[in-house]
Amino acid sequence: MRVTIITATFNSEKTLRETLNSLERQTYSDIEYIIIDGVSKDGTIDLIKKTSTKISKFICESDKGIYDALNKGINAATGDVIGFLHSDDLFAYSEAVSDIVATFQKTGCDAVYGDLEYVAYNDINKRIRLWKSGEFSLNKLKLGWMPPHPSFYMKRSCYIEHGCFSLDYRISADYDSLLRYIYIKKVSLAYLPKVLVKMRVGGISNRSLSSMVNKSLEDVKVMRKNGISWPLALTFKNLSKLPQFIKK
Repeated sequence: MRVTIITATFNSEKTLRETLNSLERQTYSDIEYIIIDGVSKDGTIDLIKKTSTKISKFICESDKGIYDALNKGINAATGDVIGFLHSDDLFAYSEAVSDIVATFQKTGCDAVYGDLEYVAYNDINKRIRLWKSGEFSLNKLKLGWMPPHPSFYMKRSCYIEHGCFSLDYRISADYDSLLRYIYIKKVSLAYLPKVLVKMRVGGISNRSLSSMVNKSLEDVKVMRKNGISWPLALTFKNLSKLPQFIKK
């Protein structure tokens, strides 16, 4: 099973090295690694050339934002399965991709997801939040549940059949796509109960209060579009994050 992993970069020099190193350490051999760069002006491109030995395709051209870049990666992919490793994220351990593949092979499902650990921007060993996904259920989905997108791997055939990211959303296109795949199209899921990815805090959806407000407004549009009752779902979606800050 070939796994395509896509990274979108734009002036990502400060965080990208650890992203690339975590990919280099993966023990699974059949990885197609695609990087889509939006014509970075810092040292991102030089860092990619010097650090990564596993790049299969490198596309450097202007785009309409991260979701447009990720769509380019999906369209360029040839793997059986597609996942995303953002330029400020990293794999939590070296067998992460191997465990994802083993779960696909064991369950025969359309998509696999796991857990996500939020870490400090300047210290990837300092946990801020732990997002334990838990098993999927339709009722949880109606209450705003979603698997963490950086841990979500789906068969390329499903992307071909059900489409890529909508460019109508600047922040919530991943949530929109997950509702489309899981709630509308009913792709089959398997939960891998391990932290697969570490994500630095300070991303586009949580870097400021205004960003979080804008994220919620977009989430409401996504819920309405996909037939989810938004007042209840948005409330539970936000409340469900509170236990993630409790350190165990």
